[in-house]
Amino acid sequence: MHDVYNGMAATELHGVVWQKSRHSNSQGSCVEFAKLPGGHVAVRNSRYPNGPALVYTPAEIEALLLGVKDGEFDHLADGG
Repeated sequence: MHDVYNGMAATELHGVVWQKSRHSNSQGSCVEFAKLPGGHVAVRNSRYPNGPALVYTPAEIEALLLGVKDGEFDHLADGG
């Protein structure tokens, strides 16, 4: 895989498998994640699969997941 960078077109990430949460709504509005060679993780908006992908390091993804598990972002989903 060629050099990856934040904001690159998700379609340029060939051979990756995109995954979304089983909790996603029926309209498909969610974020999708793909593990990249070397351990980085790409994130894209499922409504715009050809749009940009953000690329994160394993440490950044770990911090995000730990924060989510600890409820640090629950206030973002309460509609307020």
